[in-house]
Amino acid sequence: MAVSYDRLWHILIDKHWSKTKLIKEAKISTNAMAKMGKGQDVRVETLVKICSVLNCTIDDIMEIIPDPEEN
Repeated sequence: MAVSYDRLWHILIDKHWSKTKLIKEAKISTNAMAKMGKGQDVRVETLVKICSVLNCTIDDIMEIIPDPEEN
């Protein structure tokens, strides 16, 4: 399974927020942001912090993509 944070990037664009602003507002690490930029897993705690500052749910910022061979 792969993780996509495309939904988060769209929210940031809509709010005119940079990734740097999100890092500061959500108090998350630059390493966590780099992992999300690469579509890698991050801690749930990080996702909760992001959702808190953006006033959204985890489903609003990420999506789990099933592997094609699993279908």
